[in-house]
Amino acid sequence: MTRNELNDAIAQGESAHLEFKRSISSPYRIARTLAAFANTSGGKLLIGVADNGKIVGVSSEFVEIRKIEEATDQLIEPALTVSYEVLSPDGRTVLIVKVSESEDKPHYAIDESGKRTIYVRTRDKSVPTSKLIIGQETAQSPFVKSQMGRTLIQFLRRNDHITADRFAKLINVSDYRAGKLLRQLTEQGLLLMIDKPRPVRYALKLTE
Repeated sequence: MTRNELNDAIAQGESAHLEFKRSISSPYRIARTLAAFANTSGGKLLIGVADNGKIVGVSSEFVEIRKIEEATDQLIEPALTVSYEVLSPDGRTVLIVKVSESEDKPHYAIDESGKRTIYVRTRDKSVPTSKLIIGQETAQSPFVKSQMGRTLIQFLRRNDHITADRFAKLINVSDYRAGKLLRQLTEQGLLLMIDKPRPVRYALKLTE
């Protein structure tokens, strides 16, 4: 990544594929983010960048990498492989951690009590779910091109998630049919199911 590419990424802000961290406060907390990226569409973690996008730098990239590797090797199951890049714009060190969408998902993040939880990435958040439905992406699905499909995608681009009853009202169908459509789209890889806490919600699985 060049300095210009770093600036461009920061300018776009945090998203489903990008998160900023001044530094890593806890391997447990960062394990959730890394697992969520791997379970969804991959992403990058910029360490040494504040939430407002200001480059603050880290005192030692090696200290940060040790925390990352504790997370990837000991606090994520199955263990996760990530790649690193270091940039030093204006003398401030930024560590870039790249996580690819995993072929071994679901990955579980382990918390301080030893509990294993699946996390997925929705917009700029890493959220827990009890089950990861792994679908084959099919952007060419006839439903996606329909008016109802376009309405759903437009809604989810503006909102974090949707429930079956909200979707039913949005497209004027029964709750049962709306829930069935949302489950089908999850199985096709377009949506993510989030069921912690209830009610069950569905979020857009962004890949662009």
